[in-house]
Amino acid sequence: MATAVPQPPPPHQPPALRPGDRVRLVAASSALADLERLQAGLAVLAGWGLALADDPARLAARRWGYLAGRDAERAGDLQPEAAPGQAAALLACVRGGWGSARLLERPLEAAGGWLLGFSDVTSLLWHRLATGQGGAIHGPLLTTLAAEPAWSRERLRALLFGEPLADLAGEVWVGGQAEGPLLAANLTVATHLLGTPYLPPLDGAILILEDVGEAPYRIERMLTHWRLCGALQRLGGLGFGSFEGCGDPTGPEDDGARFSLEQVLRERTAELGIPVLAGLPVGHGEVNAALPLGVRARLDGDRGRLSLLETAPGPVSRP
Repeated sequence: MATAVPQPPPPHQPPALRPGDRVRLVAASSALADLERLQAGLAVLAGWGLALADDPARLAARRWGYLAGRDAERAGDLQPEAAPGQAAALLACVRGGWGSARLLERPLEAAGGWLLGFSDVTSLLWHRLATGQGGAIHGPLLTTLAAEPAWSRERLRALLFGEPLADLAGEVWVGGQAEGPLLAANLTVATHLLGTPYLPPLDGAILILEDVGEAPYRIERMLTHWRLCGALQRLGGLGFGSFEGCGDPTGPEDDGARFSLEQVLRERTAELGIPVLAGLPVGHGEVNAALPLGVRARLDGDRGRLSLLETAPGPVSRP
């Protein structure tokens, strides 16, 4: 039986997209380094009938050190349009890296529409949830979208256009079932949100974690921090996506002198008393299946399935 935990009302989701809706580019993190991959991602959106609201070249030329512009410039990508009737239905982040957390130091007005991204964009997605806004999608960046498998691109299209999504399959580590609001995050970025006002409600949540380029001892240190502050113990269910490049770079992991990534993930979560899945197709690996955050989901640790119990609203009449 699924674990029942009292939940706050889910955030209001924006309307589903329809052909002709506008897309605004968001460069909130590191400087754009690959305009060709960005153009390939934009071609995918154009194939869905969506219209680009601005010029990609402005982002390629915008740089402040290793960031995609000064904080005010990058925050401006997230602000509502000044001209009535020009609001973008989708705010699509172009890349990750670092820098989006800096923007939380300033007021960010709700721009409406859907916000798409992952990795460093975790800060912005979780800021939305923590401030009661909906429309946060943990999914491909525009510079990674074209490289996604066809089924993953189709999943994102279906999510944005208000169509049902298939379950995601994972490997069962701990059995049981839980239902709760869905969260997904880069582990490193989310760890640095602990203790801030930008942490979404964790009680009873289904949390999916992923990361890239972190050694097992660093993963262990972060998960220990989550345990020490009681954050992991508040969850209803836990899933692990890809941890790309997170093996020990110093040598074989079977000599008894170190822990493997899997050993760390299993040991830090085995006795939480909640279902745990691993190997979900989410993160920096070959596939990054889109997940709408804040919606109710079920983590089935008996069948190895992550299911959405609700999706985006269907199409609505708009002027």
